[in-house]
Amino acid sequence: MRGFHSYVLIILLTIGCSSVPITGRKQFVIFPESTMIGMSITNYQSFLSENPPVSANNPQARMVRDMGEKMAAAVEKYLKDNGQSNLVEGFQWEFNLVDDPTVNAWCMPGGKVVVYTGIIEVTQNDNALAVVMGHEIAHAIARHGNERMSQAAAASIGQQAVGVWMNENPTLANTMFNQAVGVGTGLSMLAFGRNQESEADQMGLIFSAMAGYDPREAPKFWERMAAASGGNQPPEFLSTHPSNERRIADLNAFMPEAMKYYRP
Repeated sequence: MRGFHSYVLIILLTIGCSSVPITGRKQFVIFPESTMIGMSITNYQSFLSENPPVSANNPQARMVRDMGEKMAAAVEKYLKDNGQSNLVEGFQWEFNLVDDPTVNAWCMPGGKVVVYTGIIEVTQNDNALAVVMGHEIAHAIARHGNERMSQAAAASIGQQAVGVWMNENPTLANTMFNQAVGVGTGLSMLAFGRNQESEADQMGLIFSAMAGYDPREAPKFWERMAAASGGNQPPEFLSTHPSNERRIADLNAFMPEAMKYYRP
């Protein structure tokens, strides 16, 4: 019971104490971000060992790395200027390209980013790739992976949740972690819910604009994503994600705010 009491105490100390930058939304997180970052390091290296990244000398790999570093610097400056540097405490940014035709990209807690070559076929230009990377970076800054994993743990039954927290079931913990951050799934089928996806869209627009990339490319990118899906996307009410049409409309509605941050 001692472990259970510790787990409850952690919940009481953290619930309602975290808010998302830019949107200000309050969120429920159980796990210390240092724990999430520690799991990221392990799982990121495991992923790369099975999916070797494209050579650092490859032009597309350099593009992903240079763009990522530029965006990370812009995000960290924004957070510092707004007294929220704690949100990137412990981050060690890494940006890798993997040779995989899947239309996908993701960012683990702590700034561990992977872009798949398949999505570059859809982005087609720097501005669109920045929109994708800004969106994924936003998931990490907003601690969406922690939020999803916390929700899953809270929904578990008693000792199962405690076992995950106490590392008594590391296989389940790692499965929950990878599901929470969207590793191994297509971009349009990530584990994040509608609100988190919309929030990442909003934050990602601003992050890309801060770094000097034109956010107005975002709706065009999602139009290409809709075309690439071949009309196979499920109706919005059956999906955990906004429909492409809703996403495009929301991006256009938020564009005036994002353009305030755009300095070519």
